[in-house]
Amino acid sequence: MVLPYKHEPLTDFSKKEYQASFLAGLKTVEGYLGKNYELVIGGKRISTEDKIVSRNPANKAEVIGYVSKANKELAEKAMQVAYETFQTWRKVKPEVRADILFKAAAIVRRRKDEFSALLVKEAGKPWVEADADVAEGIDFMEYYGRQMLNLKNGVEVNSRPGEFNRYEYIPLGVGVVISPWNFAFAIMAGTTVAALVSGNTVLLKPASTTPVVAAKFVEVLEEAGLPAGVLNYVPGSGAEVGDYLVDHPKTRFISFTGSRDVGVRIYERAAKVNPGQIWLKRVIAEMGGKDTIVVDKEADLELAAKSIVASAFGFAGQKCSACSRAVVVEDVYDTVLNRVVELTKELVVGDPANQETFVGPVIDEAAYNKILQYVEIGKEEGKVLVGGKGDNSKGYFVNPTVIADLDPKARVMQEEIFGPVVGFTKAKDFDDALAIANNTEYGLTGAVISNNRAHIEKAREDFHVGNLYINRGCTGAIVGYQPFGGFNMSGTDSKAGGPDYLLLHLQGKSTAESF
Repeated sequence: MVLPYKHEPLTDFSKKEYQASFLAGLKTVEGYLGKNYELVIGGKRISTEDKIVSRNPANKAEVIGYVSKANKELAEKAMQVAYETFQTWRKVKPEVRADILFKAAAIVRRRKDEFSALLVKEAGKPWVEADADVAEGIDFMEYYGRQMLNLKNGVEVNSRPGEFNRYEYIPLGVGVVISPWNFAFAIMAGTTVAALVSGNTVLLKPASTTPVVAAKFVEVLEEAGLPAGVLNYVPGSGAEVGDYLVDHPKTRFISFTGSRDVGVRIYERAAKVNPGQIWLKRVIAEMGGKDTIVVDKEADLELAAKSIVASAFGFAGQKCSACSRAVVVEDVYDTVLNRVVELTKELVVGDPANQETFVGPVIDEAAYNKILQYVEIGKEEGKVLVGGKGDNSKGYFVNPTVIADLDPKARVMQEEIFGPVVGFTKAKDFDDALAIANNTEYGLTGAVISNNRAHIEKAREDFHVGNLYINRGCTGAIVGYQPFGGFNMSGTDSKAGGPDYLLLHLQGKSTAESF
């Protein structure tokens, strides 16, 4: 049994030396802004005329980098390389594959401030959020490496006289990893290395808003000794490259993190058996949420208010686990709501390069417009008590917004907004609050703030979410501690950072030998 890994600690930015180190990381990143990044196929850099221009969402004029864009021809080339490389990579010892992850984790740990600073610039993450994102990526590499060492000998099965049986795990084949922009390092790295350490080869198509951090991670894996062709970096259009790779007969599995609508579309396309395809594709999908914090009348109300504010407005609400709904029992509704409004007014909105910023920008113009459209809907459905405004003159800033007195079936209580907006609704009692919490098509995260043991146990049984938190906020799952993934339209409940996750990238093979 491999010893468990204790997760990467978060940086204490109250200490001057860590502040100075982070500022140095920002200087490092500023030193390579505006550079070109090529595709990586079979270990070779390929430049294309068509570029993705990655910009700082807090300062639209600042270009993070120019990233070559794959087309169908290059995607096909990458697929052929990945398919051929799989024939050798699948036979590389799991110990060797795990060691590459451990070395990559060590490299990132040494460059943690640089990678965090890159997330500040490219994804608009405040210091604390960026630091946590990189720490989670390190955790994924360490955890999945250890998990592979635990799985490498398979599972013991029964044998009988004159016969010996084995049950082993073997890799699947070529995987297409489509990673999101909101955890541009952690999820991109985690989904990629889970596939690699399991013995699969990968085509990585990162989100078009955050391709530079993915390019930098590809460089880390190369430095760690990953052979050419095992990981191929193919940023590009979802409609052109994404669809082509999802449909490809040599694609064995798709690992996707993103919106509900795109996830459903990928699931549907992957279900079709295309000419030359000899398997049913596997889909690992983490799609989204409409996550609720329930506040009981028997609760620490200050804890409730702080949990709602931190979970709703951390990284400007751009987390699939973010609290976008507060369901509060009527006895304490006004107290909690008023305190949330007070705390929200204290939040610092601005450039995430400044340490004091709590709420940075939203990712791009499309997100900015969508969020403000939902705020307008919220004004008709309830009362906007704080926020409700934006400023896109320099970057894409939306003020943290609290909308009160909403019907549980209101649009802003049902549809994923993915921004710094939280809706409040009143429940008659705890049972009513749980019923409201379960009334969406999602089932990712939820939290219950209560000191009533019977209510806590009822929530444990009846609150239908993949990750339930009691007396804390509903964001911030830690790898190896709270395996992450949700029910219903939140995805396939893949439980990233958990003991079952690598099995999604493997298949069981049973062999029986008679003597």
